Amino acid sequence: MTREPNRNDLGEFLKARRNELNPADLGLPTSGQARRVAGLRREEVALLAAISTDYYTRLEQGRIQASPSVLNSLSQVLRLDDDQRAYLHELADRHGHRLPRRPASHHADPQLQRMLDDMTHTPAFVIGPRTEVVAWNAMGAALITDFSQLPGERYYIRMLFTDPAMRDLYADWEGVTRLAIAQMRMHNAANPGDPPLAALVDELSAGFPLFRRWWADHEVATRGTGTKHLHHPVVGDLALDWNAVTWAADPGLQIIVWTAEAHSPSSDGLRLLSSWAADIAAARVTGANAG
Repeated sequence: MTREPNRNDLGEFLKARRNELNPADLGLPTSGQARRVAGLRREEVALLAAISTDYYTRLEQGRIQASPSVLNSLSQVLRLDDDQRAYLHELADRHGHRLPRRPASHHADPQLQRMLDDMTHTPAFVIGPRTEVVAWNAMGAALITDFSQLPGERYYIRMLFTDPAMRDLYADWEGVTRLAIAQMRMHNAANPGDPPLAALVDELSAGFPLFRRWWADHEVATRGTGTKHLHHPVVGDLALDWNAVTWAADPGLQIIVWTAEAHSPSSDGLRLLSSWAADIAAARVTGANAG
């Protein structure tokens, strides 16, 4: 079921974006010939972008490469945001026979792990482009889950679908999950032939209709910053800001750091979580010494 590396992601992305648009919002007539599908027709996109319908059709079918000026025009017509524009240009570069980056296996080096361990009051973990969690600190494990107990590859996106505790943890589980899917697509735009990614997509598509539907939406987003609301089983409700920091030694890795506004209930919750995590660690040491 693994998808071919040369699949037409550019065409699928363009089609998904034009299907989202309402012709009336763009000043196009909606009366007359019945529409078989929602959104814009190919000829309408071509008209608004000042290109021929044949040119746009061949572009969407993956038969030609678009110039930067055409891509910019399509970005305006399809009302793409900054992340979507960047993704469109990445796909177009790839279609132009630029060699894809070699799929990499990402690992946290000792220096990165030491830095995480020194963050004793701040939850953090390290994530790769496929959402593989490759490192974490004690607070990260206390906030999310004990990553060390997960078998095989620790894919965050898989956890969101397979672990019921993750659905309970995130107040907006759907929003969090759809964002994670969009980020995974964005951060893998240059690696269409990555076998681990293809296997993961196939696995989740076969097992979870929601993943299959949301992946087919072709939404994209970069990992940056935001706020998430959590229902933690130990310390209760938390409103935490998260920020993704790229690790310079391996730009494929990003450190996800969680913080709370000073003197807020969530800040108090993190302090309580830190004490709880320290108690758990002390109990493990005591148990190991007793054994």
